[in-house]
Amino acid sequence: MAKVYPCTPSSSSCCSGSSSGKTYTIWMKSLVANGNGFTVYDSCGRVVYRIDNYSKKSCRQVYLMDLHGNVLFSMFQKNEKPFFEVKNCRKFLKRRETEYHVTMGSDSCSFYKIKGTEGKCEFNITDQQGRVVAEATQKQSSSGVMLGQDVLSLKLEAHVADHSFIMALVAVHGLITRKM
Repeated sequence: MAKVYPCTPSSSSCCSGSSSGKTYTIWMKSLVANGNGFTVYDSCGRVVYRIDNYSKKSCRQVYLMDLHGNVLFSMFQKNEKPFFEVKNCRKFLKRRETEYHVTMGSDSCSFYKIKGTEGKCEFNITDQQGRVVAEATQKQSSSGVMLGQDVLSLKLEAHVADHSFIMALVAVHGLITRKM
């Protein structure tokens, strides 16, 4: 009988971070049957982050959790004192482009931007200096086959310190675009 061993950074190179950043796979489905949400896998195929929503799609209240179910971020449609706030920036400008500004706490000048194209799954997140911190594209298999629009490849740049915050922004983007 074959033995199965966990993939640990010391025993395998598949999970080690590189100087160019880290890549995750996002499946815009919940691990729970008949649930909404998303699941984030690392390069070894292990679950790293997840959102399980037992209610309806695009719920008003969503929780980003780690593998063990510990809540990392609570996201509400309206909140009195939020850690971050997301606002639509391009209502009347170019219809096909989407742009959302993310302000941090009470600091209205410190923000990120989430930019994409309406109807497409690809988007990117830039910081206040305009540097791309994360880029989501439709996942492609090693043989070149494009997977469904609910499977994304998310590349985080090396200078990104808080991966869970970026995952929270990805979750907000999924809620806004009704992909989750």
